[in-house]
Amino acid sequence: MNDLTTLTLADTIQALRDKKFSLSELLSSYRSVIEKHNQKLNILLTTTLDNHPEQLDSPLAGSPLVVKDNISTKNIQTTAASTVLDGYRPPFDATIIHRLYQAGASIIGKSNLDAWAHGSSTETSQYGRTLNPRNPDYLPGGSSGGSAAAVAANMCAAAIGTETAGSIRQPAAWCGVVGLKPSYGRVSRFGVIAMASSTDSPGPITKTVEDAAILLNFIAGHDHHDSTTSSQSAPDFTTNINQSIKNLRVGILYQGIKGLEIVDPHLQKVGQVLESLGAQVDSVSAMDPKLAISVYTVVQRGEVSSNLARMDGVRFGNDRSYFGDEAKRRIMLGTYTLSKGYADQYYNTAQKVRTLFIEDFKKLFKKFDVLISPTSPSFAKKVGATADAAMFGELEDMLLEPSSITGLPGINVPCYQDKKTHLFLGLNIVAPMWREDLVIKVADAYEKATSWNEWRNKA
Repeated sequence: MNDLTTLTLADTIQALRDKKFSLSELLSSYRSVIEKHNQKLNILLTTTLDNHPEQLDSPLAGSPLVVKDNISTKNIQTTAASTVLDGYRPPFDATIIHRLYQAGASIIGKSNLDAWAHGSSTETSQYGRTLNPRNPDYLPGGSSGGSAAAVAANMCAAAIGTETAGSIRQPAAWCGVVGLKPSYGRVSRFGVIAMASSTDSPGPITKTVEDAAILLNFIAGHDHHDSTTSSQSAPDFTTNINQSIKNLRVGILYQGIKGLEIVDPHLQKVGQVLESLGAQVDSVSAMDPKLAISVYTVVQRGEVSSNLARMDGVRFGNDRSYFGDEAKRRIMLGTYTLSKGYADQYYNTAQKVRTLFIEDFKKLFKKFDVLISPTSPSFAKKVGATADAAMFGELEDMLLEPSSITGLPGINVPCYQDKKTHLFLGLNIVAPMWREDLVIKVADAYEKATSWNEWRNKA
């Protein structure tokens, strides 16, 4: 029966509609997997496997999903992996959750993350680190490490994460799954515990590109609760599945950067695959991604210090003495960069450089339809790698931060697996604002032209 948990979201929906098995049978299979592996891997902080009605007439047909534990779920504990919110049960659902319920999803668990989404390892969680299902000696990445690990471990049909600068795509790469970061403003942030309000972007983490397109259809769109959401209507993203990429112009970014020796050869092979599919592929120079580290660090810390100011234990949660070390460091640095006499020197300068990145991407997209790069500079790092590494996350997310601070859509797809460690490398595909259709089209074509996706090959 546990083979049911290896089905893709698309196949799960179809099988439920065809009554090949019942929702209760499916949930029983997921329960078995969770009970077998969750204690060791520490992926789910809360499970909600009971009392999910059959929903065969709904678009998602009751498919079991996991959501990151910084997304508000009514009457279900939401902690952001911080003991500040231990026991907190929101009185409302985030817009994402409301839309998933409307589409017929069954939310079966809340996944672990770096506390307050501060990190790229899931080691800063105050409920203990999550381990990588591909190899438990290694980290799953973060901050959506629990969501990516849940998909990789077959604990759900699909998951929802959030990204501020790599937090969907980087753990997806380390866990060997698909992670789609939408354009900033494509998906509502209402009910998501804020980290950096100018870059936070919720999105799907899934087994296949098609599954990501399916979920994005239901969570995308304007929300009157969130003024940063786009007023334009969202298209049907699944129409970009099984489409030709012939004559599409693809630019390869960030080649030859010191520290990328592991991933460069695999990026070259990606280019060859895309060329075989008819795309026009060329290398291109862009602004040094290392500059984005400074921009993101300053902007994110400033916004963190503002957002966490409300977590004072007065209206809800525990007082500030419950903050972990990483949160304290970010609050202090953010407060400093926003203080009188320093805001111009740091925060405002960072915003100016951010604008330079926006302009650089505009120039690149006049020549190319999409841009590709490695998702992460390396394979997943070993457990404990973040100890005494204050800039661990910023360095691991270096190749993603330029597209995050500029609000662009991007997707990770697996592009290599090491047979010895079972760990993956990821391919990052980026397109102009509101062009999720392009990243989905290219990612789907690449996924189906290669053998790295284990679920697609089982289908």
